[in-house]
Amino acid sequence: MKAVQMDEFGGPEVLKLREVPVPVAGPGEVVVDIHAASLNPADIKVRKGLAQKLVKPVFPHVPGRDFSGVVRAVGPQVTEFRPGDEVFGITALGIEGAYAEAICISSTLIAPKPAGLTHAQTAALALTSHTMLVCLEDHAHLARGETILIQGGAGGLGSVAVQYAKHVGATIFATASARNHDYVRSLGADRVIDYASEDFVKLVPPCDVAFDVIGGDVQRRCVLALRPGGRLVHVAPSSPPDLESIRRDVTILRPLVKRDRAHLDRIRALIACGALRPPMIRRMPLAEAPVAHALLESRQVTGKIVLDVR
Repeated sequence: MKAVQMDEFGGPEVLKLREVPVPVAGPGEVVVDIHAASLNPADIKVRKGLAQKLVKPVFPHVPGRDFSGVVRAVGPQVTEFRPGDEVFGITALGIEGAYAEAICISSTLIAPKPAGLTHAQTAALALTSHTMLVCLEDHAHLARGETILIQGGAGGLGSVAVQYAKHVGATIFATASARNHDYVRSLGADRVIDYASEDFVKLVPPCDVAFDVIGGDVQRRCVLALRPGGRLVHVAPSSPPDLESIRRDVTILRPLVKRDRAHLDRIRALIACGALRPPMIRRMPLAEAPVAHALLESRQVTGKIVLDVR
């Protein structure tokens, strides 16, 4: 089978398409023939060697965390799936391997593919929706009537956050480039702010929740946009000064996004009721993974990049 591997850290050119053995399912595992795999910003950090606290690659390393495909084989003790089932999944925390034509994974980390979606649409929603649910539903407990500030509303994670906040019944302020304002409004945002020319701190009311996917100075300024008692939930690492030193009257949350079938089932339920729909998708063949990485790194992508594997 074909897989994209890297033998060292570096630029997009370290990603190489190769022939590798087909994996074999052990007890409690399934082998899935991958049809589509999603690109995530974390993939860039792994490729550059900037995420070694979480992912410690053993070279040659196959990147990629979320996928959609068809079960090829099941190992002993697996009773809930059988060959031919359409499924989607996310690799365990610290484990990768989705830039490939097949993957071996615990059966507890996959779920039936949502009805009515293509493999590409499903892959585009998997890790972003899972991360969003852990952040906004499990930890920030976003509630109807609250006001939320969402950074990067046109990106993969921001776009599902906007949709979920709309479903909950929150008032939504989101940042995006000017060219993406109509798109973010179509997802449910009440006000879209141009991050290149407008100061979101001055334009939003005191917010109950701020959701940051960018980090750096943007993350620190999100703290200033909160009301007393508000919650900042973020996925990007913090950098000095400590966020708590800026505001001691707010709660700072950075959840550990562990993977499980329960959250995949929650994603399926939100899709089924119409609360989540796929973001804009740019599809590229597996062989163009280096080009896809360069494009993602340029930060000029609306929605998600998905690799067509089969």
